[in-house]
Amino acid sequence: MKKLLYPFILLYRLIKTIIFTFLVYTLFTILVLLYLRFFPVTYSSFMQQRENEEIYSFLLPSKLQYEWVSIDEINPNMALAVCASEDQRFPDHWGLDIEAIEKAIKESKRGRRVRGASTISQQTAKNLFLNNDKNYIRKGAEAYFTVLMEGIWSKKRIMEVYLNIAELGEDVYGVKVAANKFFKKEPIKLRAGQCAILAAVIPRPKKFRADRPSGYILRRQSQILTQMGFLGGKAYLEKFM
Repeated sequence: MKKLLYPFILLYRLIKTIIFTFLVYTLFTILVLLYLRFFPVTYSSFMQQRENEEIYSFLLPSKLQYEWVSIDEINPNMALAVCASEDQRFPDHWGLDIEAIEKAIKESKRGRRVRGASTISQQTAKNLFLNNDKNYIRKGAEAYFTVLMEGIWSKKRIMEVYLNIAELGEDVYGVKVAANKFFKKEPIKLRAGQCAILAAVIPRPKKFRADRPSGYILRRQSQILTQMGFLGGKAYLEKFM
């Protein structure tokens, strides 16, 4: 009888181990997110990945340029610009924009070029905890971190972290460094047009330069400024700021 039950006992123990491991991992993740809700982010997974790409990086000084800044010291137009460019429903969704995902799936089935459906919350989770791999495991982990983040952080905090860890130029992370390096000013003094340029380079920060914008970036800047106006400016920002 024991021999007959042995496979079921092993399966039961395996399931218990998996559930216990998941619960422990979830608790650890929640504690990390609670900590990061109140304290500045000093490093991100994307920064680590970037450093690992450098040959002999462990022997050389880091090239990464990064400095945390409070969202209250960033021109509000910067938050408006990234919403206009990356995620116009940011104040309204709970991390995953189901409408955008469904639209992307339909475009894919029709053989059209699929536009990204990744929200600012998802990008923040990915940049902070994961990497840029394109597989279902990473996307599942991204959804996991995104949902937890939305439940623990405010929208304002998500935006604050996003603006601080987004890559805005090669080895340039965050609005503070980008404003200093590209425009020689503090982020609170950025003009709307400069905010739009920074938002325009986010998808490909290693290719485009905010201080030497190409024709494409200037066209994107114009489009983003137009969308910023359509969103409603201050009234839109008041939904989450």
